Amino acid sequence: MFQQITLVGNLGRDPEMRYTPSGVPVTSFSVAVNKRYQGQDGQWQDKTIWFRVTAWRKLAETASQYLTKGSKVLVVGELEEPRIWTDRDGQAQASLDVTAQTIRFLSSRGDTAGGGSDYQREPAPAPARGNSTPANTPASDLSDEDIPF
Repeated sequence: MFQQITLVGNLGRDPEMRYTPSGVPVTSFSVAVNKRYQGQDGQWQDKTIWFRVTAWRKLAETASQYLTKGSKVLVVGELEEPRIWTDRDGQAQASLDVTAQTIRFLSSRGDTAGGGSDYQREPAPAPARGNSTPANTPASDLSDEDIPF
């Protein structure tokens, strides 16, 4: 069986990188995914769903180095089984955790709209470069400075 989730949202805080006891890097960050819809009363509604994303190894190091609070990001990964917990008011809540396989930076450094770079966890194959640039960014507009490695 196979399942995959794709998220596009903004980081709610700076990533936190740490190491397992055996020295494997792991980075965690939260992503807010916003949805705008028209309610039954005809009024526009906004809803935000938060996901906690975990990246491992080289992907963890790259995410920690280049992502910051507010960065727009696309994450492709595996949704873990939701963890249920009780808040201070006694209400049941769910934590939605995703293990990242691919992270695409949709914000340029110091910017929150535009640019972009793909990163995948190892040993996943690299994406085809032919169509990996955003639709509004021609490949000819990218320079060596846009590639962080």
